[in-house]
Amino acid sequence: MATPKSRPRDGYPGRALALILVVTVGLVALMFGTGHTKPRLGIDLAGGTSITLTAKSTDPKAITKSNMDIATGIIERRVNGMGVSEAEVQTQGDNTIIVNIPKGGNQQNAADQVGTTAKLFFRPVLAVAPSGFTPPAPTGSPSATGTPSAAPSAGSTASAGASATGTPSASGTKQGRPAGEALAADASPSAAATGASTAPSAATTPSAPATPPSAADVSAAMTQGTVPPELAAAFTALDCTKPEVRAAQTGPEDKAVVACSQKPENGYYEKLALGPVAVKGSDVSKAQPSLDTQTGAGWQVQLQFNGAGTDAFTKVTGQLATQTPPNNQFAIVLDNQVVSHPEVKNVIPGGSAVITGRFSQAEAQDLSNVLGYGALPLEFSKSDITTVSPALGSDQLKAGLVAGAIGMLLVVLYSLVYYRGLGLVSIAGLLVSAALTYSIMSLLGAGIGFALNLPAVCGAIVAIGITADSFIVYFERIRDEVREGAPLRPAVQRAWPRARRTILVSDFVSFLCAAVLYVVSVGKVQGFAFTLGLTTALDVVVIFLFTKPVITLLARRKFFANGHPWSGLDPKRLGARPPLRSSRRRSPSSAAVKEA
Repeated sequence: MATPKSRPRDGYPGRALALILVVTVGLVALMFGTGHTKPRLGIDLAGGTSITLTAKSTDPKAITKSNMDIATGIIERRVNGMGVSEAEVQTQGDNTIIVNIPKGGNQQNAADQVGTTAKLFFRPVLAVAPSGFTPPAPTGSPSATGTPSAAPSAGSTASAGASATGTPSASGTKQGRPAGEALAADASPSAAATGASTAPSAATTPSAPATPPSAADVSAAMTQGTVPPELAAAFTALDCTKPEVRAAQTGPEDKAVVACSQKPENGYYEKLALGPVAVKGSDVSKAQPSLDTQTGAGWQVQLQFNGAGTDAFTKVTGQLATQTPPNNQFAIVLDNQVVSHPEVKNVIPGGSAVITGRFSQAEAQDLSNVLGYGALPLEFSKSDITTVSPALGSDQLKAGLVAGAIGMLLVVLYSLVYYRGLGLVSIAGLLVSAALTYSIMSLLGAGIGFALNLPAVCGAIVAIGITADSFIVYFERIRDEVREGAPLRPAVQRAWPRARRTILVSDFVSFLCAAVLYVVSVGKVQGFAFTLGLTTALDVVVIFLFTKPVITLLARRKFFANGHPWSGLDPKRLGARPPLRSSRRRSPSSAAVKEA
């Protein structure tokens, strides 16, 4: 009967070595396969502006995590709406928001506006018209009497469905749904029939091919309401199809303004003429989403006003309820952008209202956040503003890479001079650690948005010393055993338990410091802590799965086992003394168990 083959005393180093090599090659292949071959650079290396905002309030209870998250979302939408791409807005601690604005875009304008408190207003709607609407192609069929189809003139308005050119009728949108307890989600404002275009008489007009109306003519024909004379030119020229136009609207509170809807409805955006501010957002005391279980209309937003807001809201809804569409709508304007413009069917007393419009849960939550944030007593002060030019960021990146290369070169030279053959093991371990660190940072940049800043580069340079220190601890333990007269293979096994304990304790302390620093710090210091913690964890992986197996395999080679002068383990050079014959050494296995 064949006896099972016993496990070798030094284990199976080839398996561990194969595992780490497969992982390393897999990460590098994934990095090249996804195209993310470079780490994402932070503001201080790529160039841009970093702003630290600190929240303050007369009511300390107002500075909560929920309110900070709402502020973060609104600031992010505001910065990106200014034409700045890939801006990063994140909370740090309990009352701090970090805004990173990369190079490109209007950095100065974004930096000026990013810390201002959101302004929320309720304005009555004076007129609504489509923007960016393309008129349908003409049919080209003249009338029976030879009279062409009548095209609406620029100064006329058309009734819904009565346009002779096939202009679609004005339909209600989600922005134009009713508000309050009497708000009907399915009600749609119809076009105001104040006058219809008249065709020229067939007796006086010769036959001619039909001429399609221009987009301006269609927009004028579909305009509902009356545009104030002082806004006529601005209203006609307003092009809401351009993102920068939708984001750059502004105007005084006590005067009429023009604005754009933020989402296209029925294939086009809407431009609006709005009256002076009727109710301010500071008068909203509470806004929350809720599900309408009585009528089944879906998600809605409940509003609650304070004393002043109750009186103003009751007054304005009473006035709007007597008007015809679209003058019975009020626009909810946040940061000069129209969030919604619901319709009012009758007066809404009591200081509360409900905005419906067949919202999804996410849309109702966003709208309630917008309305609630406008009422929060939160202000932000710019506690720190750092602007780095792309040239300066490039110089700093080059300096960091040079410092890392110098540190790596010094460690390599020291290892080769002092440890000779063993130095090659430390160099190979550093290369494996560098490959793992670089690939993980590149993938994290695309996965979680990790940005490599200058402190993070410093953390990577410090990690070179941590990794080299682990090699030195293990090498010195082996050399101590050789000095005691032990052969190399037993020396490697006896040295490992003691070295392992020292390495784990050292790396645990480094990782704990990095974790604490990451939790309590803000801003760029977190980059240093994150990199230090990552490289410390990788040091444990490399020392267990690479360094130990490689040393075990090399101990089986004559070059190292016989103590060649260039191996770094020459007993004569180390001053080894022969073991006493009367002394009994413990077996490697028992020593390893005790040390473990």
